[in-house]
Amino acid sequence: MKGSKPLADSEVEAVSAQLAPRDRALFILGVCSGFRISELLSLRIGNVEQNGRIVDAVAVARRAMKGKNEGRTIPLAEKARIVLADWLNIMRATCPLVPRDTFLFASRKGNGAITRTQAWRVLSIAYTSARISGKLGTHAMRKTFAAKMYEGLGHDLMKTQRALGHRSITSTVSYLSFAESDINAAVLGAWG
Repeated sequence: MKGSKPLADSEVEAVSAQLAPRDRALFILGVCSGFRISELLSLRIGNVEQNGRIVDAVAVARRAMKGKNEGRTIPLAEKARIVLADWLNIMRATCPLVPRDTFLFASRKGNGAITRTQAWRVLSIAYTSARISGKLGTHAMRKTFAAKMYEGLGHDLMKTQRALGHRSITSTVSYLSFAESDINAAVLGAWG
């Protein structure tokens, strides 16, 4: 989503607190992995749990990726592992033998995953409830991941590009448009 902004850590916590367990798992996994909403919604239980434990890294298959050129694997942050374990425990409380091919973010209506529109609706309500304004949607999760990676990788564009799975560095640069104010402040600070 063009113009979508990344969330600060305090905003991530505020939004997370507004969400039900399934939606919290979706949101935190999105923030911690940088997967697009369609990629997140393609995940099945077997993608995040093997032999009764949460995996160390989650992979999205090539067929679910934008462009369908190659899959992507991201290590799971502890925060994501915790919310996923909580969500899976809740799922199993209602149905102890949930099949591995069940969608991780299953819709309450039918056998599929929730839709992108439903994910957007749930997150929009949470943003409003958390009193966070601005252009927000499902892509704010990916933008938040991009901001964290850019910062954590010492502002290295090439490494940030790899973390996001972008083919073009220009795509990565567009994700970092929020850093424009930092650039402007540095220019003004350098001469004044």
